[in-house]
Amino acid sequence: MRSGAKVVVIGGVFVLVAGGLGYGAYAVLGGEGGGFASAPVKTGPPSAAETADASAAFFKAWAAGDAAGAARLTDNETAAEPVLTSYGKTAHIGKVRITPGAAVGAKVPYTVEATVSYRGKSQPLAYESELSIVRGRTTGKALVDWVPGVVHPRLSEGATLRTGEAESPQIEAVDRDGVVLTKEKYPSLGPILDSLRQKYGATAGGTPGIETWVEPADEKRPGTTLLTLAKGKPGTVQTTLDAGAQAAAERAVRKYQQASVVAVQPSTGAIQAVANNPATGFNAAMQGQQAPGSTMKIVTAALLLEKGLVTANGAAECPKEVVYQGAKFHNLDRFDLPDGSTFTQSFARSCNTAFIKLIDDVKDDSALAKEARDVFGLGLDWKTGVVSTDGSVPEEAGGVAAAQYIGQGTVQMNALNMASVTATARTGTFRQPVLVPQSLDDRKLAVTERSLSPSARRQLTTMMRATAAWGTGAKAMTSVGGDKGAKTGSAEVDGQATSNSWFTGFSDDLAAAAVVQTGGHGGDAAGPIVAEVLRAGS
Repeated sequence: MRSGAKVVVIGGVFVLVAGGLGYGAYAVLGGEGGGFASAPVKTGPPSAAETADASAAFFKAWAAGDAAGAARLTDNETAAEPVLTSYGKTAHIGKVRITPGAAVGAKVPYTVEATVSYRGKSQPLAYESELSIVRGRTTGKALVDWVPGVVHPRLSEGATLRTGEAESPQIEAVDRDGVVLTKEKYPSLGPILDSLRQKYGATAGGTPGIETWVEPADEKRPGTTLLTLAKGKPGTVQTTLDAGAQAAAERAVRKYQQASVVAVQPSTGAIQAVANNPATGFNAAMQGQQAPGSTMKIVTAALLLEKGLVTANGAAECPKEVVYQGAKFHNLDRFDLPDGSTFTQSFARSCNTAFIKLIDDVKDDSALAKEARDVFGLGLDWKTGVVSTDGSVPEEAGGVAAAQYIGQGTVQMNALNMASVTATARTGTFRQPVLVPQSLDDRKLAVTERSLSPSARRQLTTMMRATAAWGTGAKAMTSVGGDKGAKTGSAEVDGQATSNSWFTGFSDDLAAAAVVQTGGHGGDAAGPIVAEVLRAGS
């Protein structure tokens, strides 16, 4: 018999009571050959009373520091107990007060007010979270649906809370002109500043303080500071960012629920702005991976120009639709261009079929992947100074290869990649994007095998200028000054009803690219974001 169980006699019948709880109790029936008969196990969603009682019991045990008791009130005791135990023992969080809000169905929001104490230093800690009550599959009891975020909303699977001397000293990141960059003023830089601290904090000349932080399961990822009990001395880390462009990028992405933008200086590869909305967590602008739509036509056009299959002013067919190896492709709203139209017109109007029709003439299914790698540096393991993904154009065949020509299929990009593509088109030479100077750590930067041919570069930039002047990018780029060019893109991903909006452009010595999830046409959502950043940087 397990600990806590007892047998009592009621009316001549033995009853086994487990932990004082009645659900699932067994009655031993008298008489020869008697056996166990279980009481019915409750099913269905927990009632309002069960939700209130179960959450209150969990909060009481948690606030009292009874990690084992609180864990038993969840649907995953094994996973919950070490996290709840670390709350007091490794994070040194005590004097916990939990105030539940009004339940919405089985969800219970709550606020936590506590105190973190370590080596004579104390600071208050307050935050909000929520939990859900579910019914146990075997017991029928109302239990807390366990996820690490129950304890703190910043906790993910395998992560823990810790308090102590920071593993890396704090840093003071500055832009290219020495302006201090903080996550309070530039929210999108939060994850980036954490990464810079993890990588350069120990060598930046600072001293560690005492902090409470989220330690991720993946050791390669930076921790997230939640509270500072005692400040250390921050070390200075130089970045390539431009405070003015960064501020513009932050403003621009806030206009959409899911948006990212990156700005790069073509002459140097210096990243001057990075912004995401939402601003916390995953740095989609530099780590995202998704189809870039017709912005990829910059790379495809470069290939076709270098192969001598087209010229900017030469004729190019643009029918409503075309079939390639069984795969059917069409233009937006199935538009076409009249006979005698030029390749510049097809590029500026974003004609898909003009590009697909030329694939057979290339006579090499791997040619686009080679152009992307050898000229534009995509897939060369960029060392930007923080974690980033440098684009992917796999070698494909048939209809999948055709889809790549217009930025669909297996092509994977993010805003950083497309800003770099535009920067390369602008100067003709790939310069690996960097967020901190190479001199900071002497890391090896990616270098391409060759530059874009001078003729192809001139024609490609001419076509991008046309797109910004009278093509699909004209509306967004009207307010941008200087020598300017652009390319729009709309990418349909996973059958979503509204396509992702992509836009990339340049103005003088600044290139930028943006993506807005389900933003529609490239010029409608992503275009204004790029334009705002280009205006600020010019």
